[in-house]
Amino acid sequence: MEPLSIDSVVVDASTDLAPGTPRPPPSEAIPIDRPKLKGRQRLLHGLQRMGSSPSLAGLSRSRSHSLRATGKASMSCVSLASAGSPYSYSYGSSYSSEMSAGFSTAPTSVANSPPGSPLFDEKARFRMINPDGPTSVPLPSDLRPLSREGPEAENDYFSRPVRKKAQRRPNFNFWADMPPEVRMHILRYLKPKEIVRCSAVSKAWYAMCFDGQLWSDLDTSEFYRDITAGALVNIITSAGPFVRDLNLRGCVQLREQWNKKGLIEACRNLEHFSLEGCRIDRTSIHCFLLQNSRLVHVNLSGLAGATNAAMKIIASHCPRVEHLNISWCNNIDTRGLRKVIEGCPRLRDLRAGEVRGWDDIDLMVELFKRNTLERLVLMNCDSLNDDSLAALIEGVDNEIDVLTGRPIVPPRRLKHLDLTRCRGITDDGVKTLTGNVPLLEGLQLSKCHSLTDVTLNSLLPTVPVLTHLDIEELDGLTNDVLKTLSISPCAPHLRHLCISYCENLGDSGMLPVLKACSSLSSLEMDNTRISDLVLAEAASCIRTRNRCARALTGSERPHIGLRIVAYDCANVTWTGVREVLSRNAEISRPSPNSPSTTPTYPREIIGLKCFYNWQPTVEEHTKRVLRGDFAAAARLERKWADWMMLNEEAGMGGAGARRRRRRAREAQLMHADEEEGGAGVGAGGIGIGRRRRARSGPGGCVVM
Repeated sequence: MEPLSIDSVVVDASTDLAPGTPRPPPSEAIPIDRPKLKGRQRLLHGLQRMGSSPSLAGLSRSRSHSLRATGKASMSCVSLASAGSPYSYSYGSSYSSEMSAGFSTAPTSVANSPPGSPLFDEKARFRMINPDGPTSVPLPSDLRPLSREGPEAENDYFSRPVRKKAQRRPNFNFWADMPPEVRMHILRYLKPKEIVRCSAVSKAWYAMCFDGQLWSDLDTSEFYRDITAGALVNIITSAGPFVRDLNLRGCVQLREQWNKKGLIEACRNLEHFSLEGCRIDRTSIHCFLLQNSRLVHVNLSGLAGATNAAMKIIASHCPRVEHLNISWCNNIDTRGLRKVIEGCPRLRDLRAGEVRGWDDIDLMVELFKRNTLERLVLMNCDSLNDDSLAALIEGVDNEIDVLTGRPIVPPRRLKHLDLTRCRGITDDGVKTLTGNVPLLEGLQLSKCHSLTDVTLNSLLPTVPVLTHLDIEELDGLTNDVLKTLSISPCAPHLRHLCISYCENLGDSGMLPVLKACSSLSSLEMDNTRISDLVLAEAASCIRTRNRCARALTGSERPHIGLRIVAYDCANVTWTGVREVLSRNAEISRPSPNSPSTTPTYPREIIGLKCFYNWQPTVEEHTKRVLRGDFAAAARLERKWADWMMLNEEAGMGGAGARRRRRRAREAQLMHADEEEGGAGVGAGGIGIGRRRRARSGPGGCVVM
């Protein structure tokens, strides 16, 4: 038998004859012309051929060698009568043809094919189609291509089970199925006002939002104006024993709620308790104090209901108290305070401003013996005198040092001492602090008009860690005090200095202080004799800090490193103010011999408060520098300086006065444009101000 070529493949059409039609002889094969397919039908027909075997559905078979695009067509005889085919032609099996002689005339080789068939091609795809349906015939192992899993996995390739799709996880309530501890931890990130709003979602959320675990720290100082009395009472009663820190400062809406059942009885484990500014009766204060024996911090400032009876309760029921604030409590005096000192051995912070009876020597001796106070605030205590202050610092009838003539006593632990407006003390009382308060960090002696240079000159060298010094409105001080401060051990640590209304202090004292005190962050010098030299020196000091500091990156912005108050100073002119503004926006360019080519931007600037007519320009300039718009800041400073110079020239009179006044008005208009235009520039802007409409009048139109 001669082998068949691909072009001469014929099929037996006897299976498609109508009933009653005589069957043609087997030797006569009827050639069938296949219709030519185009476009979408051709594509679908190709897909039909590739997917004609149902056993291949759902298998993710790796791409074998026989499926690669080699440019040769498949030689399989595909049945066009399969399910879903649009054609009704069905071709018989190649084994039923008389020309096959027991072998397949199709290009598909099976086990009984003679070897060396010319129709065999290693790159061809072989498939056997039965007359009854498109049933696949397994190929011999030598003709099947190997997969990536190896020959062992290919032994039963077409009988692999179809993979089942993963079952979808059933829906569940994410928030309800979450552990309660996790939900509470999430709600802790919300602010108290937001938690109260969330309680209106449902009953479950209401119970969850008013759980005591969320309210262990209840501080109403930020939202006391926005919360109602009912909501606040509900929070306190629901939280109950969980509350540790209760700050009700300013909650005047609770005035009629203190006697409500369960409000006061709910809090029994308080450690920090503040009722400053509340309208509360004496009985409610006593109930709070009696039920909370673990109190550490008590703030009753400004309460008319706080009396000596409350001090007695604190002394007997709250022995752990360390911080006590009874300032502006008119019904408390040193008799009740003495019981607290005797009953609370851990007392470290006592604030008793405007409390009467500080001339009691026995009370001061008791404080001297305990020596536990670290902060003592006695502002506006006119009853304090030199003898009581000496008893507090040095005690009474102690051994005297023959060399210095002073009592030999252990140093005090005081770190902050506030004697503002204590008009009863003089140099004799303040001298007792010399050498006895080595740990003092803050000293306030404002408005003690009897103090002079002698006292401070002897005291300042003995406080090496002093950081805050307030000597406001001391008329008797001179520049010698500032010179002593500049050479004292505390100069490198000083951060806050207030010399306001010290009318005898000027440049000769402040210049050494600015050079020596490199950590200054606040300097108040209003109503003094300082001049532009002090402002220029302050700008130079800030420039030195910027050189020593780390360079700014692209995401950082300058910040205010020194705040200066210099208004109502007769010797301060716009020239000194301009020097500060110029230094604030100065960009240091690298020198030609420097290895770095990156300019250095200011890291710290000066926040200046000056003459009220210049302050809007200073504030606008500071805003531009803080947002990194140095070009716009420099332009504003330049135009303001032009206006100020022309304004001064306009007031000189004489020849050309009218022309100078016109130029001053033009400069003023340009400065106003620049100042108002920069207000709309956002952070990171280029610095181009908003243009305003041209004005009529002098200088408005050159032609007219």
